Amino acid sequence: MSKQDKISMPSSQGGLVRYFDEYRSKIEFKPGYIIIFVIIIMILEIILHTQGTKILGLP
Repeated sequence: MSKQDKISMPSSQGGLVRYFDEYRSKIEFKPGYIIIFVIIIMILEIILHTQGTKILGLP
């Protein structure tokens, strides 16, 4: 078998860029705060859906 018959495969890591190493956001929240915020929004949505016409004075 000569050297010309050998096929080399490309590297599996070629072209990968790791952006998270290069950039850090100035605004960071703890996951617990996000969960609490979502729960508050859900409660407000339920209240407005059930009692919104009375609260806002709409007919």
